[in-house]
Amino acid sequence: MHLLLSGIVGSVAYGLAGPGSDVDRIGVFAAPTVAFHGLHPPRESVVTTEPDVTLHEAGKYARLALSGNPTATELMWLPDDCYETRTEFGERLIAIRSAFLSAPRVRDAYLGYATQQFRKLTTRDSDVGGRRRSAKHARHLARLLHQGRVLYATGVLEIRLADPEWFRAFGERVAGGALDEAEALVAAAERAFDEIRTPLPDQPDEETVERWLLDVRAAHL
Repeated sequence: MHLLLSGIVGSVAYGLAGPGSDVDRIGVFAAPTVAFHGLHPPRESVVTTEPDVTLHEAGKYARLALSGNPTATELMWLPDDCYETRTEFGERLIAIRSAFLSAPRVRDAYLGYATQQFRKLTTRDSDVGGRRRSAKHARHLARLLHQGRVLYATGVLEIRLADPEWFRAFGERVAGGALDEAEALVAAAERAFDEIRTPLPDQPDEETVERWLLDVRAAHL
């Protein structure tokens, strides 16, 4: 395994981390190219807990990012202080990050993941642990909708939130019973996506992404 790019993502990167927050890491690695031709292809992902680390092989990572997957995408847009590994291929990946973007996939991914968080809110528990989880789901819902709208409108993914306290307060209100506020936020985001004139293309630049991936393969024979 050759680690190409890795960093701290999640609540720490967003500025939403609290005293009990986990530190989540994600990274991209290159498996030996020859291994893809054997009987047992290399693992496409390596996931560990304690510490929470998710590593994706370069090919899988490219497919995830091309699909608009928010967690995969954010690795290429992190603040400099969140990166822990930056190789030459990692720098090249950051340089072509806009090539992964397309309007329909950004819209579908960010609205889709936010809707998942909303569904979790509707099945929440009423105990203290359940309320804590509900606040977390609500924060992530609001954060996904905000980041998705900004990315859709500007072509730039905002990782570190300018006003994290607003998201914390929103999470507490929703966990306290203001589920209608979360529902209204989703509806407002859907309208915003309909109204925004996005600079993003209809299709990602797969040629640029594939050129990067083929160079990775050639360098790791």
